Amino acid sequence: MTQEKDNKNNELSRPLSVSNGKLAVIRIRGIINIQRDIKRTLNQLRLYKKNFCVVVPSNKSSLGMVTKVKDYVTWGEIDDKTYDLLIDKKSEEYQDRITDRKQKIKYNRFLDIKGKKIKKYFRLNSPKKGYGRKGIKAPFNKGGALGYRAEKINELIKRMI
Repeated sequence: MTQEKDNKNNELSRPLSVSNGKLAVIRIRGIINIQRDIKRTLNQLRLYKKNFCVVVPSNKSSLGMVTKVKDYVTWGEIDDKTYDLLIDKKSEEYQDRITDRKQKIKYNRFLDIKGKKIKKYFRLNSPKKGYGRKGIKAPFNKGGALGYRAEKINELIKRMI
């Protein structure tokens, strides 16, 4: 009986397949009473504050990091149309240095998309009409906002832009 519960939990928290290889991850909850390793993982994902969004490749390491912080973020597969809208509306230009003075160290702090150097995270607004009936403490499959939400992440991003 416990194996059935474990299988259901794993199916609900991990995506089954990713079509274009990009996951949008949005931080939902703040930093109060957060464990040190979860805070470190959120910083590695560049999710510094609430309502920050990053687009990560869908590989084993990034999926592992996202499932580790599943109680603080929501994620799903982002389509190309929403990704372009996110870049056009909410991207911030990277204005810091690109290399050091002697050209030995290259800083990998920006994305080069369409000839623009932009930061790797997007600052979003709170969603119009809220996160859902149960708020930010319940998982998405039970009416809340946290966890894996598949293609419905696109609707959430459009409400937050």
